[in-house]
Amino acid sequence: MLASDLSCMAAEAQKVVAGGADYLHLDVMDGHFVPNITWGAPVIKHLRKHCPGVFFDCHMMVSNPEQWVEEIKDAGGDQYTFHLESTKDPAALIKQILASGMKVGIALRPGTPVKDVLPWVDLVDMVLIMTVEPGFGGQKFKADMMPKVTLLREKYPEKDIGVDGGLGPSTIEAAADAGANMIVAGSSVFKSPAPAQVIATLRRAVERLGNGKKEEELTPLPPA
Repeated sequence: MLASDLSCMAAEAQKVVAGGADYLHLDVMDGHFVPNITWGAPVIKHLRKHCPGVFFDCHMMVSNPEQWVEEIKDAGGDQYTFHLESTKDPAALIKQILASGMKVGIALRPGTPVKDVLPWVDLVDMVLIMTVEPGFGGQKFKADMMPKVTLLREKYPEKDIGVDGGLGPSTIEAAADAGANMIVAGSSVFKSPAPAQVIATLRRAVERLGNGKKEEELTPLPPA
């Protein structure tokens, strides 16, 4: 959603959902963990009113992610994706998120070795590999991050593995070939005159390689 026209965020969200998007990726930035500020729980809560039943993956690019778990849950978040680099106690944070009733995602910056996340993969629902430094949309895809995805897919064949940063029709094959099944695409979708076609292209690449998830696996969790 960071790449959408934020002056009409609800309409933009509805447009891509109608165009075939499985979920909305909401980048929460605090100006501290990353050098940008976006939105927080109040915006997500208002967006939820316009997108009932849509899966909200809240990508928390924030310092002290423990502080916002309950607020994001109350706002309508379905998955709380935190950065491994942002917390001193991943196990406690994972437990806190699960207790709230949300699914758990864990994200890695490009400079973080994939081995650092391995102790936590079994405890989370999704691992998100960043191909760009978090903070701003529109950055160029870095194919040299794909070995991380490949390693994770080999070790965890049933795990949701996401890729974020520079994904579009020209780069989707690299991510899909590596084993990604959750594709975060911003500029390539929202800046396109035919977003539904872009979404369909991304979906075909993932499903062709057998990494797609069944629709029911991406539905919102019931209220806690």
